[in-house]
Amino acid sequence: MNQTNIFKLIQAIEQMNNDNIMRFTKAFPYPIGISPILVLSELRMKGPQKQVELAETVGYTKGAMTNIANKLVDLGLAERLYDENDRRTIQLKITAAGDQALTEAQRIGQDVFTQLFEVLNEEEINQYLRIQEKLVKGIQDRKNQN
Repeated sequence: MNQTNIFKLIQAIEQMNNDNIMRFTKAFPYPIGISPILVLSELRMKGPQKQVELAETVGYTKGAMTNIANKLVDLGLAERLYDENDRRTIQLKITAAGDQALTEAQRIGQDVFTQLFEVLNEEEINQYLRIQEKLVKGIQDRKNQN
């Protein structure tokens, strides 16, 4: 494996990711980043959840999850649900506004990636897809070994 090419690849990936994030952030009308959007996505897919569970699922610390939850609640994109029998049990739930924000985030994300990949022809897209699938399989295989 050629180290120079690996470092060039890493730089190209970082540059591409940074540019995509900046383009997304500029187009997205809500003052939140990718982390809260991932939380909204989890809430849409799985329904109300405890913040501790969300933190584990998305890979954030409890403190980071608290900050994300506070921001989402403050913006009206999520709400806290309290258990009447145990006030210590609090779940986070996506609101209609949060669902709308997530839909908008997905649309903008799709537009950003469509523009990114439009410079590739069909053969290059298929080749890139095979490479990505191989990388994802490698990640999954390593997870399964642990």
